Amino acid sequence: MTRGGRGGGRIHPGRAPGGALRWLRGRDPGLAALRRALRAAILTPSVLAVTYVGLGRPDIAVFAAFGSLVLTLFVDFGGPMRERIAGQAALILATTVMTCLGTLAGRTLWLTGTVTFVIAFCVLFSGIVSSALAGATTSLLFAYILPVTLGGPLHAIPAHVIGWALGGAASMIAVTLMWPVPVSEPLRASGARACALLAGRLRAEVDCAPDPAAHDHALETAVRQAEEGVSDLRKTFYGTPYRPTGLSLSSRAVVRLVDQVIWLGSVLHQDPRRSGDPLSELLVCETKMATVELLEHSAALLHADVSVPHGLGPQVTRLEQARAGLEESMLGLLPRRSAVPAAPADRGSGPATAPGPTDALIGSLGPSFRAQSMSFVVRAIAGNIQIAVTARQRSGRDRLLGRRPPGSDSALSSARERFAAHLSRNSVWLHNSLRGAAALSLAVVVAHLTGLGHAFWVASGTLAVLRSNAVGTGQTVQRALLGTVLGFVVGAPLILALGARPVVLWLLLPLAIILVGMETAVTAFTAGQAGFTVVLLVLFSILHPEGWQLGLVRIEDVALGCAVSLVVGLLFWPLGAAAALGRVLCDALGDGARYLRGAVVTGVALCDRARASGSASGDDDRRRALASARRLDDAFREYLAERGTKRLALADVTALVDAVAILRLTADAVTDLWSRAGHAPENGRAEAGHEILDSCQSVTSWFESAGRALAGGGAAPGRPPSRPVVDAALYESVSRDLRAGSEQGTATAVRMVWMADHLDTMRRLQAEIDGPVRAAAASTRRQRGRGRRLRAGVTWPRPPAARAGARPGSPPRG
Repeated sequence: MTRGGRGGGRIHPGRAPGGALRWLRGRDPGLAALRRALRAAILTPSVLAVTYVGLGRPDIAVFAAFGSLVLTLFVDFGGPMRERIAGQAALILATTVMTCLGTLAGRTLWLTGTVTFVIAFCVLFSGIVSSALAGATTSLLFAYILPVTLGGPLHAIPAHVIGWALGGAASMIAVTLMWPVPVSEPLRASGARACALLAGRLRAEVDCAPDPAAHDHALETAVRQAEEGVSDLRKTFYGTPYRPTGLSLSSRAVVRLVDQVIWLGSVLHQDPRRSGDPLSELLVCETKMATVELLEHSAALLHADVSVPHGLGPQVTRLEQARAGLEESMLGLLPRRSAVPAAPADRGSGPATAPGPTDALIGSLGPSFRAQSMSFVVRAIAGNIQIAVTARQRSGRDRLLGRRPPGSDSALSSARERFAAHLSRNSVWLHNSLRGAAALSLAVVVAHLTGLGHAFWVASGTLAVLRSNAVGTGQTVQRALLGTVLGFVVGAPLILALGARPVVLWLLLPLAIILVGMETAVTAFTAGQAGFTVVLLVLFSILHPEGWQLGLVRIEDVALGCAVSLVVGLLFWPLGAAAALGRVLCDALGDGARYLRGAVVTGVALCDRARASGSASGDDDRRRALASARRLDDAFREYLAERGTKRLALADVTALVDAVAILRLTADAVTDLWSRAGHAPENGRAEAGHEILDSCQSVTSWFESAGRALAGGGAAPGRPPSRPVVDAALYESVSRDLRAGSEQGTATAVRMVWMADHLDTMRRLQAEIDGPVRAAAASTRRQRGRGRRLRAGVTWPRPPAARAGARPGSPPRG
């Protein structure tokens, strides 16, 4: 947007005072809700006037008015204008098909219930494919509910289709010509900013290497800014009700950045250790500078979103060379140190006078392990950014032919993985889809059985409360009914008084639409529901004047719809979002732990033989961990959106969700560590391998126990030890490799130490989340105990002894 409010697609709602406009912008960033409300307020009465007054066709006017309202007010595609037009056109076509299906299904009662359930489930469950499709579910369901509840003969289908098509054409005009929203992709901007700030932190570390005291303040500032950047990225990512991704290559690649940036922040959070060796410090600083250069160029490329001649190729090459040079230098440096005889350690006479080769190894590999980890994750970040930008810059012909950048997956395979991930009993999305489908199906059947004159309002009342789980639904029912009453109290007298003045009703309609459109930004749910009530009262009063009876029918129908939704919600999800989040966390921690265990087992196997044993099972473990992470993302968003008081601090829940991503990415790093390993000679590493496996078992078992505790399956695990027991056996094996002096033996020794460091990093992560795990497990136990006491205290019918005041189960009084 340009300065002074000129250009950039900004709207000028009159000469509003600067303070009021700033307040509105604070509640409605980019004035997106106001744009949608004004579009719908202008187009809906216009389309209604053309079809009802101009054409004299009330049957067409109903669908034209609701089509323009739904397709303009309830959906707003983002991204470049080309993608918005494509998305809006696809939605218009899909809702037109839904209108035909609704007209066909509304003829027979048994067919109505069955088809409604199937269509509603498919629409709701398909939202896992993309955030755009998830945001369009209300429009899709509305297009089906309107004809299936209003009914009509088969020959009415052309009128319904014409009306909806006119409304769709009006919505296309609104998207392209009426105050189009400037291109804004918050996740891309936040990701680019976080990458740039993390690069600044790394650069400050390099500047501090020669003289830490001189640059201490600059480093503290860079650390604080980097942590704020990662926190802002996390808030942006979880600030939407749906996972902000689609099937496009660009959006999928950007979403993958979030976990990687969070993990990079976790790696950098570990204080950089100094080896005391000038050569080691120089090699680590060189790797850091290559990492900084790649990360800075990646951030700039993501922010600008433009293609460059060579992309990130030169920076990636430099990082790979620095990373390989770091490993090779460690291999060449350590054997030379082993040739220096260590002073004999006399345990009784005092400390040793010179460090042994193993001490030198550990001192050198500490900082190099951190540099190796950050280079791995930055390389992955750069790869995703390269795919995102390259995919966005593809020509129309390449998009049509399905040509993808190297290393990217297809949209079909991605959609298949997402569907498979949510076909699980603990999938929140599957629960919501079943609950919503059953609620809409039951509402439509009940509306037809009760013979209500405006059965559409029963279904619309059900739609109003499907956004929350069964625990929050009771609160939403109260607010929905309160909003309905308020809308009736305000709207019905106006309609009764102004029934003879239809012009005033036409003027009242856009004001009510603006009130509904501003619900998400300025007004509350109750006010929005009241506005929706007034919109329906005005629309149907214009088309079919009925006076006070219309308002009474509206209250009765919406109350019935809310009750149906509440009952179905209680049946399909009786414990709420917090309980579902605990179960999904249990799955995610367990799958991540198994993936890490498999990666370590493969690495230990490669210590003595160059056989990629367990690679197939490792791929399966990784797919399961990714599927669990997707389910966790949806459960966490549902938990954030749930109304009512949260029993756990949001920081604790966020720490647990982040731990799942860090656990999975650590397993990726261990797999990558051994993917570059050559043939390792037999050198008696069995004892060290057993110690590493035992340490890995201890680490992964802790995560699995923590997951079971979060799901209510046991007590929280104890605080993990600060350091594994593996040191002695590992260092003895490493010393043996150094004395042998072979290059492959030394490379294996380095990788074994780095693998042990990865496990030690997981122990530090366990120490960080130990408090949140204990708090969440205790909360789960309290909730379960409260539920058991409630079930034990309620009996129906009450036994005679209890009615007489005796203790339940005691013998009757004589």
